[in-house]
Amino acid sequence: MTPDNDKHYSKKNKHYSENNKQFFKELTYITKPIRVRYSDTDQMGYMHHSNYLRFFEIARLEWLQVLGISYQKMEKEGVWLPVVSADTHYKSPAFFEDELVVHVSLDKPPTAALLFSYTIYNQNHVLICSGTTKLAFLDAARQRPMRCPKALYEVLHPLC
Repeated sequence: MTPDNDKHYSKKNKHYSENNKQFFKELTYITKPIRVRYSDTDQMGYMHHSNYLRFFEIARLEWLQVLGISYQKMEKEGVWLPVVSADTHYKSPAFFEDELVVHVSLDKPPTAALLFSYTIYNQNHVLICSGTTKLAFLDAARQRPMRCPKALYEVLHPLC
């Protein structure tokens, strides 16, 4: 992890250094700003509602990568994480060229599923959207649910 990424960890508006191995309950990862593209908007000029889930995914995968977790490696090892539920609450519209940051946190220790919470803010710190996604662990070969792999559990458990 580079020092530049350290600023993306926060708890209650205070920043902590990952280099000190300080992980705290309710830890939240904050993405770098993501610009709303013209193709993300609808005829009314608002970011289309379907794109919020895409931004949730961008944040989730970015956080896992920062933690040293390769989604691609998990898939090659036969562990899939399909989204089994998603919930979004739209608070204020996002527009073309807005710069959005996504806050993502893990709600509880991983079992056979992961429950993530998200909030999206614009460049003016206005709450745009909040939501959750639940991802289930799936054994790719057997197409059956499975428990969280031990190595992944050891990384994620301290974060919730």
